[in-house]
Amino acid sequence: MRFEESTEGNILIAKVLDVRIGADVAPRFKEDMIGYVKRGNHAIVLDLSNVSFIDSSGLGALISCLKSMGSDRELVLCGTRGTVTSMFKLTRMDKVFRMFSNSDEAVSALSC
Repeated sequence: MRFEESTEGNILIAKVLDVRIGADVAPRFKEDMIGYVKRGNHAIVLDLSNVSFIDSSGLGALISCLKSMGSDRELVLCGTRGTVTSMFKLTRMDKVFRMFSNSDEAVSALSC
């Protein structure tokens, strides 16, 4: 998986550069995301604005990442669109993850 990383204060913004998060890349995606947690990031914004496809394996990897965060850390999503947003709604994952339109909104919510 390819990510573009930036920080705003103590918040890591990880933008997924790939357009697909499917079964073929889900294990690597999960490994990379858990790596962010292990490196001590307590607040992570995952920007999915480039992603046009996510399947159940990708969603499973996201759930694993969320579980690895623990109660003292936060993972929020931003930038979903089209079929990715539909997948989150169909699976009710939009109730599990805090989701924002863009990274500015997500960072602002985590900064409160």
